Amino acid sequence: MERLHRNYLRDLIYRLRAGESERRIAADLGLSRPTVHKYRALAERQGYLSPDRALPDDASLQWVLGGAPCAPRQPSTVEAYAETVGQLLVQGCEMSAVFARLRDDYGYSGSYSAVRRFIHQLHPIEPRVTMRVHRAPGEEAQVDFGAVGVLYDPRQKRPRPAYVFVATLCYSRHQYAELVFDQKVPTWIGLHRHAFEFWGGIPRRIVPDNLKAAVSQALVYDPVLGEAYRRMAQHYGFLISPTRPATPQHKGKVENGVHYVQRNFMAGQQFTDIDMANRRLMTWVREQAGTRNHGTTHQPPLKLFATHEQPALLPLPTEPFTLLAIRPVKVHPDCHVVIAGSYYSVPYRYVGQTLEAYIGERVVQLFSAQELLCTHERALQPGEHHTRPDHYPSEMAEYLQRTPARCRQLAAQIGPATLQVVQALLDDRPLDRLRSVQAILRFEERVGGQRLEAACARSLYYGDASYRRIKQILNAALDREPLPDELLGPVPASPGDHPYAFARSSAEFFPTGTLEEVGR
Repeated sequence: MERLHRNYLRDLIYRLRAGESERRIAADLGLSRPTVHKYRALAERQGYLSPDRALPDDASLQWVLGGAPCAPRQPSTVEAYAETVGQLLVQGCEMSAVFARLRDDYGYSGSYSAVRRFIHQLHPIEPRVTMRVHRAPGEEAQVDFGAVGVLYDPRQKRPRPAYVFVATLCYSRHQYAELVFDQKVPTWIGLHRHAFEFWGGIPRRIVPDNLKAAVSQALVYDPVLGEAYRRMAQHYGFLISPTRPATPQHKGKVENGVHYVQRNFMAGQQFTDIDMANRRLMTWVREQAGTRNHGTTHQPPLKLFATHEQPALLPLPTEPFTLLAIRPVKVHPDCHVVIAGSYYSVPYRYVGQTLEAYIGERVVQLFSAQELLCTHERALQPGEHHTRPDHYPSEMAEYLQRTPARCRQLAAQIGPATLQVVQALLDDRPLDRLRSVQAILRFEERVGGQRLEAACARSLYYGDASYRRIKQILNAALDREPLPDELLGPVPASPGDHPYAFARSSAEFFPTGTLEEVGR
């Protein structure tokens, strides 16, 4: 028969002495009628049903309980193998291995459950004890992600798996929550910034899970932090205490917070897109999650936050943290590195080397060890090129710098003849004459702008404005010679008025034909 707690036994004896039937007692106490009958017989033998005798005290009840018969215990099917089981356990075998050895080597025909019960009798399981840790206001916040199903992404115009980021202040239990589509480092950094700005301050310690955005290598005693997250902590002045691997109970406050958002906000809800979901989530955090009586503190989180926690938070810095990620990048033969599908130039002497890219919200910095090589404005979309001509060898840099527009500008600074040559070459179709123009303009570095302008004027006068002709003029120093028009001076109103005009016409010298005919 079943053993009764002494409180049940006292009530049962009291009811029997009051004259209640066994049926009524069994129904009221939830016992079987045979159990009530057997305890009635036991109480009668002890004399406790006599109205003249006082109700038994706790010690006497223990004696009654001790005298109550127990259900016969069936011997375990593993009893015969007790010594073998003990030896296998000492050797380090698990319960499944013990069961397999008994079955295969010793012909055991019982069940695995019987082996498990027998081993638990030999070595009772120690109760799992946890300790609730209380934190002072502003001392600690716990952060974590949780899956929330699929939401529509209005930027990529497709449904995507989404996650909720939850940051919980350990004293007040006030939360910050936001829905996102990834758990990458830039998202992780940005979510911390949003949480700090939402609270208006910074807790002194952050307890994250061991996700890659926070901890690059999860170890029990020496976790390796992600570089961007470490720099963020230094910027804001908080400490990072990653949880030990596979111990979610160490951040139970945020674990409960994630489940609370999943069950009380996301469950049964449908949203047009993630932007609408986030707007409603902010309202829910303030108006419902923040005003409820918390199950542990028994006070509204917002009330505790406003009264005690917010004044204890560290102040926000003047400038927010803008570094989003740090990653290694390789310099390709075109003197560029690739970051998120965009291209950034570095000095050509680093081709083939691996650099560190510090990626911010607005800029990208490239380092070689501790040396800052260059800073670029961050690309707004994949496929953009951010190139500095001085990162190439000089001969390549000139080609990049001297675009058609730049060549026209330089030619105009030299003189009108040079500009006319450049324009004529650039307007020539279908041949691309940009290289010729660049070569002509480089003559200025050798001979100066004045001689180049004179050489261009001479080539135009003779109708051959080409790189080859201008080079010949300069090599022969013909640019120093005056043009025929300059020797003759200004053209007179009539040919006879010219000081160097012939006194007779050509017909007097060649009466039989034209000059061309005479030449032939």
